[in-house]
Amino acid sequence: MNSKQISFLRGLGHTLNPVVMIGNNGLTESVLKEIEVSLKSHELIKIKVFGDDRDARLAMLEEICEKTGAIAVHHIGKQLVVYRQGDPAKIVIPK
Repeated sequence: MNSKQISFLRGLGHTLNPVVMIGNNGLTESVLKEIEVSLKSHELIKIKVFGDDRDARLAMLEEICEKTGAIAVHHIGKQLVVYRQGDPAKIVIPK
């Protein structure tokens, strides 16, 4: 994806409410399963991470993208926004 497409998705992500919360136990298998389900139904999701370690949040974002095949759209504070195109695509992204 190019930067224009990422910016478009970032704009859509502003209005989203978090659908998955990652607590003190971190990125468990059940959390990953919930992220997978949410990506299938929504394509673009916001995840809230409880924890103050920025590096740990970045590592979680990378791991989420690696394990689900999603693209990191945005990371600000404790909010992560990820996108994975569905089949058929629900969000039409400009070229």
